[in-house]
Amino acid sequence: MKITKIETHVLLAPDYDISACSSAQDDLVVEVHTDEGIIGIGECDTNPWVARECIRARGTHCMGLGLQEMLLGADPMEPEAIWRKLYGGSKMTGRRGALICAMGALDMALWDIKGKALGVPVYRLLGRETPRKVTPYASLLPTGRTLDACRDSLIEKALKAQGLGFKAAKLEVCINGPYSHNGLQESDDSVVEIVAACRQAVGPDLVLMVDVAYAWPSAEVALRVIERLAPYDLFFLETPIDIDDLEGHALLHEQSPIPIAAGEWQNTHFEFLDLADRGKIDVLQPDVGRVGGLSEAWKVCNIAQDRGLKIVPHCWKTGIGIAASAHLAAACDVSPYVEFLPVELAESPLRRELLSTELEVVDGAIQFTDRPGLGIELNREALRKFEVRD
Repeated sequence: MKITKIETHVLLAPDYDISACSSAQDDLVVEVHTDEGIIGIGECDTNPWVARECIRARGTHCMGLGLQEMLLGADPMEPEAIWRKLYGGSKMTGRRGALICAMGALDMALWDIKGKALGVPVYRLLGRETPRKVTPYASLLPTGRTLDACRDSLIEKALKAQGLGFKAAKLEVCINGPYSHNGLQESDDSVVEIVAACRQAVGPDLVLMVDVAYAWPSAEVALRVIERLAPYDLFFLETPIDIDDLEGHALLHEQSPIPIAAGEWQNTHFEFLDLADRGKIDVLQPDVGRVGGLSEAWKVCNIAQDRGLKIVPHCWKTGIGIAASAHLAAACDVSPYVEFLPVELAESPLRRELLSTELEVVDGAIQFTDRPGLGIELNREALRKFEVRD
């Protein structure tokens, strides 16, 4: 089998809001075609125009080849070998950043092709004959542009997630710091008050996580707030400080009463080695699209397993990335949860409409079928509807 064509689709929600802390408003979807008529699907979570050009751009020397030109004619049944070829051939241009994200979308599509060609789900390709039970947590981003509206929206969404059968939920309490949602800049007292109100609303049985989107300038400042959040029984606190502050993360590991999670932005397993060994992160969060695809995400799972850490894949995109995350978690023994943006609670029309067939949640667990590959199908009408042609 040979790769014959790469299609790239830049998608954009028509009502996107640049002040929102949400990358679910855009997407780069790739389709990798083969001479046997099998098409693989992938996506990545970075600026879609930049990632598209990382794929289409031509190379002029052996240290900076183009991804598309290296892929054409290759055998898609060897995704890990192709990953090494793309990484090595683009090293002067890539190594990290948007090019690795573009590779992530392509790698995702290659695993989809391999599963379809062999007639098996991706989790089997990763070595698991029967999938582990995968528990999704409902990832909840509030609406509203005031503190009261934000709090009320999170409470409402948490209760709805509970009503939908989710056993766990993550509260996006992004109300201060450099990436605050909808322009809010509120006090740390308000962070604690929102978490307390949500815990009171849902009761003790729903597992809660909290994401503050790199809110605090140092580990010392973060600790003062984390200690006040400890009574609310959080499974983890996500991205409390700048991702490059590895010493600060190590301090949090030593002193935080709540486990710390991070890794959504990391490219390649090499960055996770630093995060695990120098940053001492408790919960690693590879985003399959950003880390470089399933080939790299699986290496991150091994890093976690070797060190006694947990894997909770990050995915704030569409059902394409969710499917890749779920198959990864289904094969990974140290993955208790996977991020899941429920269609019923999503503002992004891309999340709601892009797929005609996707993985479903029943009784709080992701239901796997025998559908080969990622087990998903694109809604072609939605693809055309949201595609930006320029």
